Amino acid sequence: MVQWMAFLLVVVSLGNTTGANAADAHPLFQSDEVLKAVLTAPIAQAYDQRHQEVRIYIPGQWTYVDDDGQAKRLEVSIRTRGNFRREYCSLPPLQLNFKKSQVKKTLFAGQDKLKLVAPCKGGVRFRQYVILEYLAYRTLEILTDYSFKTRLLRLTYVDSEEKLEPWTDIVFVIEDDSDVAKRLGLERLKIPKIEFDELDREKTALAELFQFLVANNDYSVLRAAEGEDCCHNVEVMVDGDPDGPRIPIPFDFDMSGLVNASYAAPPSHLPIRDVRFPYYTGLCQPPGVLDDAIAHANSKREEIMALFSNSKQLDPKVKSKALMMVENFFNVINTPKRRKRELDDHCRGQKLLEEMLNPAKDSTSVHSDQYEPVSPAP
Repeated sequence: MVQWMAFLLVVVSLGNTTGANAADAHPLFQSDEVLKAVLTAPIAQAYDQRHQEVRIYIPGQWTYVDDDGQAKRLEVSIRTRGNFRREYCSLPPLQLNFKKSQVKKTLFAGQDKLKLVAPCKGGVRFRQYVILEYLAYRTLEILTDYSFKTRLLRLTYVDSEEKLEPWTDIVFVIEDDSDVAKRLGLERLKIPKIEFDELDREKTALAELFQFLVANNDYSVLRAAEGEDCCHNVEVMVDGDPDGPRIPIPFDFDMSGLVNASYAAPPSHLPIRDVRFPYYTGLCQPPGVLDDAIAHANSKREEIMALFSNSKQLDPKVKSKALMMVENFFNVINTPKRRKRELDDHCRGQKLLEEMLNPAKDSTSVHSDQYEPVSPAP
């Protein structure tokens, strides 16, 4: 009985925050229903700015259908965003900028700037990439409140200058990082790097176990690309005390093996050549920490499997491959030999962990940089 109660406490502490749940999110993110919307703006003009360092917001209109089936219209401004996808995609991702005063008492109440994730190019394959990345975000939401909320949309694009023909795509929007912080009662940190012993061990272990689940290595919990805030594809937050444990909240999963985008490739320092091959790069953790993360993941197994199985947007073949990847993850974490070979033996920073647990044993300082190369996207 004592062991069972301890397990329950671990599950609760890993997955939830005090009072943090779907009801604490803004109205937009309180439903999983696909929202229908129309963006009318000089879209071609916005796309033309994609290669510019300074890109201005261009005004347009946003129309959506509310729960009563009524069309609601809001003012919105758009501009291209992102790094790799902004340069590579023929349909670069957009940032939506709403007027906070205008969205009051609407489905978009509380929204200001929203990242819009849409197909990079035309065609069925790129639509499937978007759905798979959305499901990666949803998987992390199932595992923990320390995640970005998302909402799927069926969006029609109308170029107000008629330079582009109208088209409709499946897209999703991502909760703003400032709203994530408010929902969780945390504070965002803008710092150049993180040292090994500064991380929240439990939340880091769960976040990195998730990255293994979706076969994503395009991230870092310690470093950022040169000239950027820490960390690479991870938002860093703390619970009140700016010197407290750093909590990593992952985002951006288009380079993952789950998505398997045609432009994705593993970081050059890893001994794999295919993103579909899950390769664990998580940090070494104190005894029991990874065990607790695995126990928590197992408690969410049925919910995660159902997320993929019940997806109405995934092509059957794509769904089958995604389910095989999820099944493989649970096979690895629940098979002792595979877990040792594919997780425990691959963890990074064993010497740093030993120094953290036994600070008087070795006075020589070892910097996290030795364990954390940050590779640019292909």
